[in-house]
Amino acid sequence: MSVSVDPTSVQSSGTEPAEALRPHAEDAFAAELAALAAQDDRPRPARWNMSPWAVTTYLLGGVLPDGTVISPKYVGPRRIVEVAVSTLATDRALLLLGVPGTAKTWVSEHLAAAVSGDSTLLVQGTAGTPEEAIRYGWNYAQLLAHGPSREALVPSPVMRAMAQGATVRVEELTRIPADVQDTLITVLSEKTLPIPELGQEVQAVRGFNLIATANDRDRGVNELSSALRRRFNTVVLPLPASVEAEVDIVARRVDQIGRSLDLPAAPDGFEEIRRVVTVFRELRDGVTSDGRTKVKSPSGTLSTAEAISVVTGGLALAAHFGDGVLRPADVAAGILGAVVRDPAADRVVWQEYLEAVVRERAGWTDFYRACREVSA
Repeated sequence: MSVSVDPTSVQSSGTEPAEALRPHAEDAFAAELAALAAQDDRPRPARWNMSPWAVTTYLLGGVLPDGTVISPKYVGPRRIVEVAVSTLATDRALLLLGVPGTAKTWVSEHLAAAVSGDSTLLVQGTAGTPEEAIRYGWNYAQLLAHGPSREALVPSPVMRAMAQGATVRVEELTRIPADVQDTLITVLSEKTLPIPELGQEVQAVRGFNLIATANDRDRGVNELSSALRRRFNTVVLPLPASVEAEVDIVARRVDQIGRSLDLPAAPDGFEEIRRVVTVFRELRDGVTSDGRTKVKSPSGTLSTAEAISVVTGGLALAAHFGDGVLRPADVAAGILGAVVRDPAADRVVWQEYLEAVVRERAGWTDFYRACREVSA
């Protein structure tokens, strides 16, 4: 049986890749990065595409002297970003720490894109991440045919970044087994990666650094050894400080995701976004926004990232099965799925919150009915 594949769905003409569902940061924001680099006259560390000031502006947003608007990629305290960027300009690695959904991966990707112009040097941490993902592997056909050689060696993203003087990312560092984590100690302290099979080593070129992300809230966490933790400068990314800040983050990301998926903008969706954020924050904090009523918290994290997912899903429902206007019924099922992770305990928490808080809140009658309908 033969299967025909439209070549344009895999690759467009020439060497240009087909339209990506989620472009890398350096591709999605290429115009902003180019504008910043062109107008950046401040000192740049070795092999950086722009100065630390420009990297910070790229992350936090701003307006350049020529009027170019740089969109904010991270909404949070400026000092946190400044510390992260300045760390990368030193010989210490950067550890972005925070609960799930605090934009650790998002920030690390944009930092790498701004500093090195390449966010694809990435090690994805899992319970099965092998040592070869951090050090190097072997092309076994070459190895068997000719023995150990540089031609048979398969460099890891870390090794490639060391040789290029670039920034490498290690996502979910605490999910990697402890003995594999410690492979990084020599890399971060000596800036050297030994290759004992060849009697050689790879020394890091100026400009090399590493960004790791980690959280200690999920299951399957492997604590970092004290020796490894000392090699990092740790920056904690907090949850948004206020409802307004979180609503702004969710609205911005939903708009970006919606445009990438060709979803129509929800003209009256701001109120529903605020409701989703309010529900998540109250259940997360264990108290209503006015501080008068204590509520139980479910087992899930109810992060900003989950709020973005709920609203994006609701927007898709409104676009394809509604009139294009984001309504309570479009987000109710998503909220239920985010809150009720434990079918027994979390369902009780959700029902109590609905009856004690949502039902009594002025202007939330339609939202209460939609949530009751999907929770029945």
